[in-house]
Amino acid sequence: MCMQSLEKNGEIKTAQTFLESAETLYNQYMKENGNPPLDPNEHFMAEEEKLKDQERSKRFEKAYTHTLYYLAQVYQHLEMIEKAAEYCHTTLKRQLEYSGYYPVEWALNAATLSQYYLTKQCFMESRHCLAAANVIFSQAGQAPSAEDNETEQDQQDLRQRKAEIARCWIKYCLTLLQSARKLLEDNIGELDPDRQSELKAQRKKEEDEKEKGRKKAVLFGTSDLCDSILATEEKVSCLYPLDFQEAREVFLVGQNYVNEAKEFFQFDGYVTDHIEIIQDHSALFKVLAFFEEDYERRCKMHKRRVDMLEPMYVDLNPQYYLLITRQLQFELADTYYEMMDLKVAIGNRLEELDSHTIKKINSLAQLAVKYYELFLDSLRNPDRIFPEKLEDDVLRPAMVAKFHIARLYGKLITSDGKKQLENMQTSLEYYTFLVDYCEKHPEAVQAIETELELSKEMVGLLPTRMERLRAKLSPFT
Repeated sequence: MCMQSLEKNGEIKTAQTFLESAETLYNQYMKENGNPPLDPNEHFMAEEEKLKDQERSKRFEKAYTHTLYYLAQVYQHLEMIEKAAEYCHTTLKRQLEYSGYYPVEWALNAATLSQYYLTKQCFMESRHCLAAANVIFSQAGQAPSAEDNETEQDQQDLRQRKAEIARCWIKYCLTLLQSARKLLEDNIGELDPDRQSELKAQRKKEEDEKEKGRKKAVLFGTSDLCDSILATEEKVSCLYPLDFQEAREVFLVGQNYVNEAKEFFQFDGYVTDHIEIIQDHSALFKVLAFFEEDYERRCKMHKRRVDMLEPMYVDLNPQYYLLITRQLQFELADTYYEMMDLKVAIGNRLEELDSHTIKKINSLAQLAVKYYELFLDSLRNPDRIFPEKLEDDVLRPAMVAKFHIARLYGKLITSDGKKQLENMQTSLEYYTFLVDYCEKHPEAVQAIETELELSKEMVGLLPTRMERLRAKLSPFT
């Protein structure tokens, strides 16, 4: 049975009816009888050739496993995602129980299922699927191949599948760290120490109870297999990391899988995949920086992000990779913006700003502006005209870029009063753009409420500040 042909012929619902009937029939038969039925082939066999109960049972259970396997696919096509995941999990468990699986295919299916559990914040289940995927995948190298000699293509396929499982692990580590950050951050995006203490106190008590109950439902395999899977699980936590040390442990596991995935998905030949992996690596550094208290060290983590993203941006042709180019421009701008904010915070702790710190703040601000402007330029039409109305997918990034540029010009430090006035004027123009755009397109307000409120405030304040500065610069006019 092929799901593609079913979908093409619009027969998914028919398949669902037959498969659900088969499932009901199996459950009813097992409840009322329990003994394996005759295999269809046995009707054509001599009495002495008929199968033993053990073989009959194996074939009967295999047929039922196939029913569940196809039901999982049907539910996925019907977008009944939770049911599809449930049937996929049951299929994987049964395949292990009755030894009816191909290691690589099984491992990939388990890794894919882990990503569903991530969307539900079920980190214990997700980790279990990934650990099982690692253990079962390792059997692929031990099992004899259908051909006597594996071809180079077979080896290449194995390396690719291993890298795909590694990418699922990266997403696991990244999602766990990002979810922890959401729980811990305050209203300005910094770590809230009170919330941290509260969560640490709650965690031990709650998780012990939860794990006992949920573990029974998700375990794959026999006791030997379980031991191997549990040993793999122990290498990374499934609990929210609540401080830098815990976050670093998850980060390092994620980083190891980044290196593993990059071995196969190299820039030359797999441009998009390679860049996505590097973007995930950058995101791992970004979320780790959230847990770091020392601003200088945090700044160095963001510098690592720049060092991995900038060379890729330089090598990309925007004509062929416009979307990725925009993503990199915006991320580089944001990274420089965060570094500038950190340097300002470091400077605020000094009694007096030294020339080196001033130079660094200005340099970072100018680099952030450069990349925001490159991103905004990419939205212009061939005549270099900025769109009058922005598409929904770029509306918020474009407005945030304009807002951040306005703020960056306000952060530039100069002793030249005339230059200061120019920077304030530029800042005012960008803030005004946001206010005017939202007046013309009220539907945009929802996407940038906070930025718009601050922009309106600055549009009101800046002209007065500029007048004061002009008066100070021209006392005799």
